[in-house]
Amino acid sequence: MNKTDPDFFDALAQIARDKGIAVDTLLDALANALVAAYKRRPGSAEEAVVTIDPDSGEIRVYGQELDEDGNVVREWDDTPSDFGRIAAQTAKQVILQRIREAERDLKYEEYAGREGDIVTGIVQQTDNRYTLLDLGKVEALLPQAEQVPYERYEHGARLKAYIVEVRKTTKGPQIVVSRSHPGLVKRLFELEVPEISSGVVEFRAAAREPGHRTKIAVWSNDPNVDPVGACVGARGSRVRMVTNELRGERIDVVPFSDDPVEFIQAALQPARVREVRLDDETGTATVVVSDYQLSLAIGKEGQNARLGARLTGWRIDIKSETQLAEEEAGYGEEWAEGEWVENEAGEMVWQPAEGGEAVSAAQWSQLASEGSEGPATTEGAAATVTADAAESSTPPAAAAEGDGAAAESEEAAEAGAEAVSPEGSA
Repeated sequence: MNKTDPDFFDALAQIARDKGIAVDTLLDALANALVAAYKRRPGSAEEAVVTIDPDSGEIRVYGQELDEDGNVVREWDDTPSDFGRIAAQTAKQVILQRIREAERDLKYEEYAGREGDIVTGIVQQTDNRYTLLDLGKVEALLPQAEQVPYERYEHGARLKAYIVEVRKTTKGPQIVVSRSHPGLVKRLFELEVPEISSGVVEFRAAAREPGHRTKIAVWSNDPNVDPVGACVGARGSRVRMVTNELRGERIDVVPFSDDPVEFIQAALQPARVREVRLDDETGTATVVVSDYQLSLAIGKEGQNARLGARLTGWRIDIKSETQLAEEEAGYGEEWAEGEWVENEAGEMVWQPAEGGEAVSAAQWSQLASEGSEGPATTEGAAATVTADAAESSTPPAAAAEGDGAAAESEEAAEAGAEAVSPEGSA
């Protein structure tokens, strides 16, 4: 039997060429499917093999008997008389299935390894969980976690996105894209700035708060090329194109420097930094700015300082000149350590940590009224400690060289007991 129409193999070869599938791959898949179809027939052998002669088109089924070791001990021709019809039906199903698998593999191979690239898609569907982008042959998934807050995607709108992952599934490749990834800003600049594409200008660092503001640090390998100017463009034309694609997100381009002090000063632009003090042990940079520049350096809700810290990798502490002067004026003086406790009489008293007699709130109030001989607050005025204040956790001030014990009475205060605050004596 069972010669297949020669036109069948011609069509098979044509399909293989069009879809990029080897003919042998299709024939192997067809043979395996025919074995499964044969075993579903009543009275079929437990083991069988199907052979397909590509020259003559003849299909044969051979039943097999195996020994305990899996070796063939007997083989016979068990081709059914109507196997040609079964073969034709099975061939159609197998070929369609293999074509679908091949197309899925081709789509996956097209995008596999493209993590970090930028793609342009058309918004097809959007809801609270995700947005689907049509990339042409495949669809990309834009999860809610990768979306920019408050950014709305209208149906049919063209959108650029950053590929973060390509997954291989049974239904084809699943491409996960992002609009909030810092790499999107980098790729957009590569499209707009030829110096970045050619390698003359390099990205060194980036920090982004999607939808609000981004800071990027760039470096030039050519001393004759200004990296910041290359990214900004004539009258800001290049950076404006990136800003428009990001729907108005503000972008700060700063020069990268190997000197941490210079890099931190540049990272906090547009604020002007007067001084930077680095602590390598804690990784903290104390930044000093003019009083009128303090709010600009910190930024709205701390945004400028936060992005500057991410960009440089240093923990940044911003202080004005007045704040720094006040802190330096108070160095070397200490607060007495202790806690408010309740005595046997049920009164709240201050118990110094170094031991000594406890002082009641009324006694501290009396000392405070003595003026310069009483304790002082951090504002330089005399402290007034009431019974209600005694219930708080704020400790009274004491002299740095004292024993932590306060005077019990007015006579002790007159004898020279003094308390010193971080601002000095009142």
